[in-house]
Amino acid sequence: MKALAIAATGMNAQQTNLDVIANNIANINTTGFKRSRAEFSDLLYQTERSAGVPNAADQAIVPEGVNVGLGVRTVAVRNLHIQGSLTQTGNDLDMALVGRGWFQVQDAQGNTLYTRAGAFNTNATGQLVTADGYTVQPPITVPANTTDVSVSRDGNVYAKDGTGTMNNIGQITIANFANEAGLDPQGDNLFKQTEASGAPTVGAPDDPGYAHIQQGYLESSNVDPVKEITDLISAQRAYEMNSKVIKAADEMSSTISRSLG
Repeated sequence: MKALAIAATGMNAQQTNLDVIANNIANINTTGFKRSRAEFSDLLYQTERSAGVPNAADQAIVPEGVNVGLGVRTVAVRNLHIQGSLTQTGNDLDMALVGRGWFQVQDAQGNTLYTRAGAFNTNATGQLVTADGYTVQPPITVPANTTDVSVSRDGNVYAKDGTGTMNNIGQITIANFANEAGLDPQGDNLFKQTEASGAPTVGAPDDPGYAHIQQGYLESSNVDPVKEITDLISAQRAYEMNSKVIKAADEMSSTISRSLG
């Protein structure tokens, strides 16, 4: 009985859907987190009667066929790169991107990774780094005698020394991608370039098509709690309905078995 296998694919799909929703809710307070959405497609169809063919030799054309679907499968878990709200922190080294773009950071192996989480700090040598110690690219070093750091909308970083003089110590650049959904999430708020995302296009903040920088703010997660709870209820109901199909198919099969016995 095909209904058992078909309903099983539905339960598997809704389990994946539930996992995605759970991850969204778990990261509701994660800086720069982008919610995900599971996407599904139907499986192959078993054709028992084709449409558009004669029902007999030289007879009328069949207007509709008989195609029985074989279930559903997960085709993608899409990251939705929608702007999150800004949270004021008052920290000079916290930066939020407003618009399209990604901060560029370099890991310990020299790989360039991309993030929307602008909670930066300085390391022992004064370099601007992420919470995990990855250096911001291009490198920016804050002098030891700095009393204040200022970052403009266009990414220019200024440091005030002990005499009150503002010195330009670097320029933050950001990257754009043709297909942001194709970026590979690495965890720790980091993403990696892939063939699907395309190569990065690097530019200065506030240029046309690029985000501007808001100093003293962080971008919050773009997870909508109400939306996630609504999706959770929908996934639960779909899971229950597929379970009832399996139960009904089992009862029908049991009825046939008793009749034959």
